[in-house]
Amino acid sequence: MEQKTYLLSAGGTGGHLFPAQALANELRSRGAKVHLATDNRAAKYAGDFPCDEMHVIPSATFGSKNPVKMLLVLWRLYSGIKRASKVLAKVRPHAVIGFGGYPTIPPLIASTKYGYPSILHEQNGVMGRANKFLAGRVTAIAGGFLRDDVGPFSDKIFATGNPIRQAVLDVEGMPYVASKKNEPFNLVVFGGSQGARFFGRTFPQSLGLLPEELRKRIRLTLQARPEDLEYAKEQCAAHGVDAYVAPFIDDMALKIAEAHLIISRSGASTVTELGAIGRPSILVPLPHALDDDQGVNGQNMVGIGGATMVRQPELDENKLAGLLENSMNAPDELTEMAGKAKLAGKLNATSLLADMLEAIADGQTIKEFKETHA
Repeated sequence: MEQKTYLLSAGGTGGHLFPAQALANELRSRGAKVHLATDNRAAKYAGDFPCDEMHVIPSATFGSKNPVKMLLVLWRLYSGIKRASKVLAKVRPHAVIGFGGYPTIPPLIASTKYGYPSILHEQNGVMGRANKFLAGRVTAIAGGFLRDDVGPFSDKIFATGNPIRQAVLDVEGMPYVASKKNEPFNLVVFGGSQGARFFGRTFPQSLGLLPEELRKRIRLTLQARPEDLEYAKEQCAAHGVDAYVAPFIDDMALKIAEAHLIISRSGASTVTELGAIGRPSILVPLPHALDDDQGVNGQNMVGIGGATMVRQPELDENKLAGLLENSMNAPDELTEMAGKAKLAGKLNATSLLADMLEAIADGQTIKEFKETHA
């Protein structure tokens, strides 16, 4: 059997790179060669990405209406497409897959221009701008939370789910054990890969509004931005809460698995991992997002009863304290939510995405793939 070669395009943020890394591991376990096309920013922390070769390709995003800056963006995109074309000519992949964000634009434009089978993976429930721009050109679209029954590209979409990190798979079997009255209550609060000022400032204030007997039970893991660390630590200490506060949580998958409740943003990776592990959550979507992608992601979990969602403008320290107090006093409800959240987990998402990529590389249409994976 011929050894397959695939070009994965991902960059910009860890949210795009992590799913690509999971897929790369799966493809290599199947004996395939994997090449990564990425941008300068992601290349700095993609040194351990499981690939045969990494290719840094220029790209840019239209973030300004200044004519000079727009010309510079167009030049970088043109340079990126030329560079991607050379990479394709050298690597000659059987198929190309992009994981969203502006770094995927040059490789996917080049690959579709030269007729390579191509897939976009969209993590969120709403297609991002780069993927929306590329959607009409590609062979198929793999959806994390995308619906495949509405929209102009629904005939191209297959819901694979989002690839899951190995660290999450390692702990997804840990059962949820509720915290009863007077028992320690493990609480995890975080705001995504870059943290969130709202969680670092407002949440610590809410702790002081809880009854003392509840504060004594809390074992808090709180992600806060570096500029908010001292304030958050001081507030937790002043309210007698046992807290670990840091700008980055290394063992986040384990922390989620050990948690009795999570309060977080509702990015695609977060909602995916809450479902895989099966933990109850209070989701606070990122406000002011262009397409409210986090709101759509969170609604998937809320709809099956695995989470509560509250919009940030409606949330202050008083409401936060009330939500937390109600949750801590309702262990049976949290247990039920954990079970429903677990039902949303798609543990086979990575292998399903690899199957889809192999099928497209072999010339199968997305319609044929859907029929065999209904």
